[in-house]
Amino acid sequence: MGNLRSYLPLILLTTAIPTLAGEKIDESMSLNGAKSVIIENLRGEVKVMGNNGDTVSVVGELDDKAEGLTFEKSGSRIIIKVEMPHNSHNGWGADGSELSIKLPKHVRVSFKGVSSDIDIDNFTNGVEIQTVSGDVTAKNLMQQVELATVSGNVESKNLSGKLRLSSVSGDIEDKNSSGRAHFKTVSGSLSSSSSANEISANSVSGDIKLRLAEIDELIVSTVSGEFNSELSLNDDGLLKMSSVSGDLQVNFKNEVQASFSLKTNAGGDIINRLTSAQAKRAKYGPSSKLSFETGNGSSSVRASTVSGSIVVK
Repeated sequence: MGNLRSYLPLILLTTAIPTLAGEKIDESMSLNGAKSVIIENLRGEVKVMGNNGDTVSVVGELDDKAEGLTFEKSGSRIIIKVEMPHNSHNGWGADGSELSIKLPKHVRVSFKGVSSDIDIDNFTNGVEIQTVSGDVTAKNLMQQVELATVSGNVESKNLSGKLRLSSVSGDIEDKNSSGRAHFKTVSGSLSSSSSANEISANSVSGDIKLRLAEIDELIVSTVSGEFNSELSLNDDGLLKMSSVSGDLQVNFKNEVQASFSLKTNAGGDIINRLTSAQAKRAKYGPSSKLSFETGNGSSSVRASTVSGSIVVK
């Protein structure tokens, strides 16, 4: 096992910054081999920017109720945490922290907050964001990207890789994403203009609007929301849609080569503007079905609604 000296490089390098509540801060340290940065802020606003340097810096002003700032290196991680008293959920009228954090763009970034907005830009090795009532603004992120808020909005631009964006009662607006994307909302709307080739989108009481490029797989589910999309479906691709109390509409930008299976239940029309094939109504009950093919039929389009219409064109 060797003697103690062989373990000295593993000893934690720590820089603890004592601060006063509401005090302005301006601190920095070298990355010194760290692979990830963990940021925690209960409330306020945090801006995180990636750059080509090798220094981690924190500038701004702490929450009026903050007990201090932890700024330390622990193994392969750097921790930036605004320390708050245990009863800090009381007295929300006080100002939150306002921090500007600059990091090397190749580190992985993790952020947790409660009533904290976060604006993050320019990272290449993955990002995980979790906040409760704060808004999330994210730009120019790569690899595995997870953005989650409960009652806040999510705005993203130029994300690429494996993407997961979610909000419970807030809206999601995504622009120019690529890779594989999963979107989820409950009572918020979702809009995306994306070149991702695999996408899943779920909403309970919000509308979904997608403007897509060439899709290999798109799976959509809505309850009490409308789905409207514009896309090109690749050969051997899959488009699967389902809705309860909402309409489904797809505008194909290419000469789609697919087999179609469309069904409405409990009312709703099927409108086919791709071929002359027309839906047939069930002999018993308010349902309709339509099956047809375009081109070589190599792709698959499946759609079903309850109390909603289906439009393909």
